[in-house]
Amino acid sequence: MLVIPAVDIKGGKCVRLVEGREGTETAFGNNPADWALRWVHEGAQYLHVVDLDGAFEGAPRNLAKVQEIASVAGVPVEFGGGVRETSVVEALAGAGVARIIIGSSIIDDREWVEAVIRDFPGRIAVGIDAVGGKVAIHGWKKLTDIDSLALARECEAMGAQAVIYTDITRDGKMQGTNLEAMREMVETVSIPVIASGGVTTDDDVANLAAAGCHGAIIGRALYEGRITVQSAIAAAGG
Repeated sequence: MLVIPAVDIKGGKCVRLVEGREGTETAFGNNPADWALRWVHEGAQYLHVVDLDGAFEGAPRNLAKVQEIASVAGVPVEFGGGVRETSVVEALAGAGVARIIIGSSIIDDREWVEAVIRDFPGRIAVGIDAVGGKVAIHGWKKLTDIDSLALARECEAMGAQAVIYTDITRDGKMQGTNLEAMREMVETVSIPVIASGGVTTDDDVANLAAAGCHGAIIGRALYEGRITVQSAIAAAGG
């Protein structure tokens, strides 16, 4: 299982939020690329980059930072946060972003998502963020009544390359993962499932690997030294 450090960008800085809420950010420096390189030097083979401004505002605001990370990281980078236009997908693909994550548009503009998946085969993942199994969109501000598992099945049928599945109630709290929810998602779809939200300890990583997750995204626990890239890789079986 891949250990995937998260590099979240807001206002050009590397930050972490609690449950994705604006106003809860803790800043970890002015240059996100420095953190990206640190995680790669410690052994990360993949990076998860999010434009939080883009997620809240509906269009990426930190593309230059993302492009810098993609150009210097030396490992594949996946990116999400306000990807709702074909021109943005083209810019990200041209900048070398390996996997482009689409979230809210799965609900808002299904026809466009189907077209992008068709036009960029193997490059589009879906970000499904949930509270109690129900999907949240628009920077996690709007909770829908859409079942996350049903949506994942639909996205797989459309040709999505992977599912990045986040339990919002665990995100940024360092209280462990929702292992049951992740296991259900793995059992629901055959495409890779990448777990996100609350990954805090090596045991969390080992449990997600045992559940069949393709990857685990780790954020605050890395930045605050609760876990290391090396120990997480070992726990993941690598």
